[in-house]
Parts: sequence; C-alpha cells; structure tokens
Amino acid sequence: MPTQIITTDDLQEFKIELLDEIRAIVSEHKTTTQKQWLKSVEVRKLLNISPGTLQTLRINGTLPHTKIGGTNYYNASDIEALLSQNNKKKKI
Repeated sequence: MPTQIITTDDLQEFKIELLDEIRAIVSEHKTTTQKQWLKSVEVRKLLNISPGTLQTLRINGTLPHTKIGGTNYYNASDIEALLSQNNKKKKI
C-alpha cells in the first residue's frame, strides 16, 4: 500500500469543505424544524424553567399565550423577543 503525504494545504482545504458542509446542515435543520407555536413542555425545555415559573410568566403577562382546550400554546417569536429583551450585556 503506497504512502500518501498530506500537506497543510490539504488540511486547510479539508477544513473549509467540512465547515461548509456543517453550515449547510445546520441552516437546513433550522429552517425545517422551526415551529411557530410551542406547547408548554417545549417552552419549559427551551428556557430550562419549571412549570411554576412558566405559570408565573403567563399570569403576570410576561409571556403571552393562547389556550385551546386545556393546552397552552406560545408563539416562538414572543419567546425570542422575551429572550432578546432580557439579554444582559457582558461586563468587561
């Protein structure tokens, strides 16, 4: 079996190709799995909060919701806005 020599240029080219493929997969995944309406369980997982905290956010009007037949639904853009609004700047 012949020996093959790999140069730094080969590695750099491989790195660029790999990053391009990863970006394509991630952007494809984001566009296909983004839902407009999320259930309470999904919101709690996303925000890493307890059911009581989510209820408090609903009650005090911090997070708008729609209730249909006993199931609460939250608009993904409302959650995104809440996170952006509460985004704290890094202290240097």
